[in-house]
Amino acid sequence: MKVNQIFVHAPFALLEEHLDFLLQRGINPEIAFTGESLDTLDLQRLREISGILSENRIRTTMHAPFMDLSPGALDRLVLEATRQRFQQVMAAAAVLKPSVVVFHPGYDRWRFGSNRHRWLKNSIETFQPVVEQAAAIGCVVAVENIFEEEPSTLRALLDAVDSPLFRHCFDVGHWNLFSKLSMEDWFAALGPFIAEAHIHDNHGLADDHSPLGEAGIDFPLFFKLMARYAPEAAWTIEAHNREAVERALENISPYLGACRT
Repeated sequence: MKVNQIFVHAPFALLEEHLDFLLQRGINPEIAFTGESLDTLDLQRLREISGILSENRIRTTMHAPFMDLSPGALDRLVLEATRQRFQQVMAAAAVLKPSVVVFHPGYDRWRFGSNRHRWLKNSIETFQPVVEQAAAIGCVVAVENIFEEEPSTLRALLDAVDSPLFRHCFDVGHWNLFSKLSMEDWFAALGPFIAEAHIHDNHGLADDHSPLGEAGIDFPLFFKLMARYAPEAAWTIEAHNREAVERALENISPYLGACRT
């Protein structure tokens, strides 16, 4: 793992407030947008921020909004709203030039079980134009595991879109909460597709976003599998305050040398 492949989750609403901290520490942000932040986005200011980050050799990834959105929605209005949000995301990506843009796929078997094929069809139609835009920007689109108990729906979507610019974001915290497969089996199915990993810890009971190594996830195994299947993937620390970010950066340091590419 190269040090410049480490990113830290950073809500866009707080980006300017913490910009000096990012620059002083040389931290690459994963800039997370909400629907509200996209609706009020000042593209000129975004260009200025992008220029500041670039001048300081700070790289970015992006996280698309996800609340209430569903790229495979069966309801036409929800689907249209989701696609409109995704177009706003890619307009911001055209300015920031991130290496990866992460989206939630919106699937869970309790809502879509008998309509899995309709979810897949709608999702393909949602993501194909996004991937085309990503090609023009020069970035990768990655779908993140959320409620998936196993990876077959994600694999079906990845196979159907069939593009090297459409990959997987493996969230190890969500895997620990929802997956019924071992980590080894998940990587066997999707490991070669991983372009980014979200790194945070929990005890399998709540999405705590604890710093890695402070709860129950087997991180030595995780980093071993990442080195084997996805050595070039971005690592994104998902911590929700500056103190937790500092602890996570300290906790991840022992793994850097072992996974350096």
